[in-house]
Amino acid sequence: MTQQDIARMTGVSQATVSLVLNGRSDADVKLSAETREKVLRAIAETGYVADPIARRLAARHNRILGVFTYEPVFPSANSDFYHPFLVGIEQQAEVLGCDLLLLTSTPVVDGRRRIFHGDNRLRLADGSILLGRSLDRSDLARLLAEEIPFVSIGRRDDAGGPVPYVGADYAAATAEVVRRAVALGHDRLAYLGQGAGPESWADRGRGFREAVAASGVYGGHYEQARDTAAVLDAAVAAGITAVVAEEHADGVALFELARSRGVALSVATLGEPTRAALPTAVEFTSLRIPRQAMGAQAVEVLTALIEGTPGERQRLLPCEVVPGETLSERGK
Repeated sequence: MTQQDIARMTGVSQATVSLVLNGRSDADVKLSAETREKVLRAIAETGYVADPIARRLAARHNRILGVFTYEPVFPSANSDFYHPFLVGIEQQAEVLGCDLLLLTSTPVVDGRRRIFHGDNRLRLADGSILLGRSLDRSDLARLLAEEIPFVSIGRRDDAGGPVPYVGADYAAATAEVVRRAVALGHDRLAYLGQGAGPESWADRGRGFREAVAASGVYGGHYEQARDTAAVLDAAVAAGITAVVAEEHADGVALFELARSRGVALSVATLGEPTRAALPTAVEFTSLRIPRQAMGAQAVEVLTALIEGTPGERQRLLPCEVVPGETLSERGK
């Protein structure tokens, strides 16, 4: 059974049948309620089902969304961190009736996956979602230049033009952590981590610096280091009473070492673990990143890009500051 068969049965054109099937009207084809009902009745009686491949070809869309990851997400030590993003992507794709294509054939160059290569399959998908702490700027620039629809999970700086993204507002959340520490009497704080480089680190670092400046307190900086003891010694010598750790694992190591030495040091961490941390029974003051919502909204933004519909191409979602035992009043 084809659209032509339905047209012959109902005495209308194939174009009219197509309009009814797609639930649309056309300025040049006025469809009466009677005509629409006649076509729908014929479709129901014959059991006609539109060929999905033909419909996709007509719309020039495959309804396939690509997912490209610059870092391995499973199985790996990072699998727990990336899992909620993938859940959000999958659930929203299912709602929209889209399939997902995980792009895994890309080569590794200088230890990093690259999107573009000789056997590039990117265009099998209508558009792609990019995951990773650091995205290659030359890849982003080429995607923009070639007008390939894509959305980054995570805020990205311009790369020859605005990069579509759904990110977490790390700067605002980090600033809130600082304000809470200051409210507890801490006036000498330190940031533990890079605070620069990838946008997610840079945003955290910026939020810390702006908040300590606005609060009029001291804000030190210790770069991420394997020697936790050296960081603790430096913090004690500088009179630091609260540390904001970029990476959860570093914050756990520092807090547990301070506790074992009897040093009163408050610690807050700026997100979920991205690598293994020391076992601890302590509830940390930290950030809850809206990872599942970021994945789902990335699909929404990508769909709008593909269909050419208006909408916000760059979104920042708020993080929740989760109170714990590790950020306490000064001296406790």
